[in-house]
Amino acid sequence: MPILKIEKLVKNFGENEILKGIDFSIERGEVVCIIGASGSGKSTLLRCMNLLETPTGGRILFHGEDVAGAKTAPTVLRAKMGMVFQQFNLFDNLSVLDNCVVGQVKVLKRKKDEAKKTALGYLEKVGMGQYINAKPRQISGGQKQRVAIARALSMEPEALLFDEPTSALDPEMVGEVLKVIRDLADGGQTMVIVTHEMDFAREVADRVIFMADGVIAEEGTPESIFGSPKTEKARAFLTRILNRNS
Repeated sequence: MPILKIEKLVKNFGENEILKGIDFSIERGEVVCIIGASGSGKSTLLRCMNLLETPTGGRILFHGEDVAGAKTAPTVLRAKMGMVFQQFNLFDNLSVLDNCVVGQVKVLKRKKDEAKKTALGYLEKVGMGQYINAKPRQISGGQKQRVAIARALSMEPEALLFDEPTSALDPEMVGEVLKVIRDLADGGQTMVIVTHEMDFAREVADRVIFMADGVIAEEGTPESIFGSPKTEKARAFLTRILNRNS
């Protein structure tokens, strides 16, 4: 059984239909990269997956249970489906360590000593162990994103969702964040990554999903999507992106 299965997912903002009947699932240990032009619905899909957005229609099955209904507390699901945002979303008034502790204590009800030990382990893992007492304003964008990843990992989620994790970074900082995500993929972490980094997607993904106009227009292995895309929209998108990067 997949960790998460989405059936006929629809999301409207007013009269605007952003997602138009999405079917999607993710298996344990799988790395899925979602690509597509701005406005295609990628980030909205991700935000629906852990109920940061409430779907207009369809079902979201977490281990077979529909969590889009009112019975499930969104915070419970979000603890199990960790999210890493474009803009880091760290608490500016808390230290690096406390940013990684607070969710564990409040949501998972861990004792503070246990939460600190867990946080320290993940901060070391992402190369931020020496910055535990720094405030977010004292570290670079790449370092903030690595703290955000450690914070998500500290909740020990079943899957991690990344929403354009490098888009707010200066070019020289992109590599350090992608290396952390690449290491997580090598370690078997289940991940769904919305990204515009095509070389990275080709390298780390088990499956690539191409979205256009609120639907999944094409999905397959990195080799099939990047090597021989079947749809005209995917071909046009990849040609445009790869030409821009060349």
